[in-house]
Amino acid sequence: MTRKTPLALMLTLALAGLAPAAFAACSIELEGNDAMKFNLANIDVSKKCTTFEVKLRHTGKMARNVMGHNVVVSRTADMAAINADGIKAGLATEYVKPGDARVIAHSKVIGGGESTSFVIPVGKLNAANGPYSFFCSFPGHAALMKGTVTLKP
Repeated sequence: MTRKTPLALMLTLALAGLAPAAFAACSIELEGNDAMKFNLANIDVSKKCTTFEVKLRHTGKMARNVMGHNVVVSRTADMAAINADGIKAGLATEYVKPGDARVIAHSKVIGGGESTSFVIPVGKLNAANGPYSFFCSFPGHAALMKGTVTLKP
């Protein structure tokens, strides 16, 4: 009888569709630049994850107060109102209204060359209440810097 290495066992389970939840991809790397673009238009979140980490990196050179970027996750229907309230709240609160229950998760605002991360509580993403989106709430950015958040089996 041959003995499988841990890697061989993980590959066998994954190919059979039996990979445990611990092997689900529960993080993603997202980049924003000085041209107000994210490198991804969709974030796939596995239902197998309890939390999902988003690692945001600003690949540009401009300062946080000039061309800062953040990520806000919400229901798509709430996006415009969250963005408007966030702009009023200002940079001191990361362009997110404090205590806004419509916000599922958000990052801080970062400038060129900086990175940050935040966690999305997957239990707050319910397919029946979606669809969901992510966007940058820095003033004027949400029109270009946005995408969908898709809950996957």
